[in-house]
Amino acid sequence: MNTSVSGTARLVAAGLRALLVLTVVCGVIYPLVVTGIAQVAFHDKANGSELKVNGKSVGSERLGQSYHLDAKDKDGNSLPDPKYFQPRPSAAGANTENTKYSLLVSGPSNLAADSKVLLANVEQRRADVAAFNGVRPSSVPVDALTASASGVDPDISPAYARLQAERVAKANHLPAAEVRKLVDQHVDGRVLGFMGEERVNVLKLNVALRELAKG
Repeated sequence: MNTSVSGTARLVAAGLRALLVLTVVCGVIYPLVVTGIAQVAFHDKANGSELKVNGKSVGSERLGQSYHLDAKDKDGNSLPDPKYFQPRPSAAGANTENTKYSLLVSGPSNLAADSKVLLANVEQRRADVAAFNGVRPSSVPVDALTASASGVDPDISPAYARLQAERVAKANHLPAAEVRKLVDQHVDGRVLGFMGEERVNVLKLNVALRELAKG
């Protein structure tokens, strides 16, 4: 009987020692080492790829955000601000027809390709984007009509950015040629030259736009 109790006690003690060691190694040492390496080697990315202007964070390069007026339309939806480049639509949140981003919810609409709701949303977005930018509906690019899978896409296509240039220039009282040049300067190429598509980061472009408007 004493042998059985002694053996059980040794097993319990060994288990507690293992628990303590693994807790220290996996719960303290490992996170601290990984965090330290990330802060040294990937400081910006480890801290959320923040973009700062005059020491103040204006957003993350990896997360899209909305640029809306305080005013709302007759249905209670926020109106896009004509002074800024707008992101692609977001399906995150309850209102899938609004481009207003919700950082509390990330995800697609999960509507099928033959969904009548999706088709209606696309047609409505086409009409809204065309009217907002003063262009023909047929000239609106695909990424202005379809929401991203993440719901917080930070990028738009160069075609969509260039389509907005005239409207942005007029709203900010800037020469259209300067705004188009600004767009071209913010076109990021394909990853490694062959993966993905060319893209424009909306936050970076709007930050540069603010500086241009100040000057």
